[in-house]
Amino acid sequence: MSLGERIQSCRKRSGRSQEQLAEHLGVSRQAVSKWERGVSHS
Repeated sequence: MSLGERIQSCRKRSGRSQEQLAEHLGVSRQAVSKWERGVSHS
């Protein structure tokens, strides 16, 4: 299981949307989406 899959699994188990998780962590929803998809910048 990739890190993105683990993030998504934990987020869904906690009943949070990407938006809610982003707000909780102080990041954008787009950042959470990129983490879950395994997209990153160098």
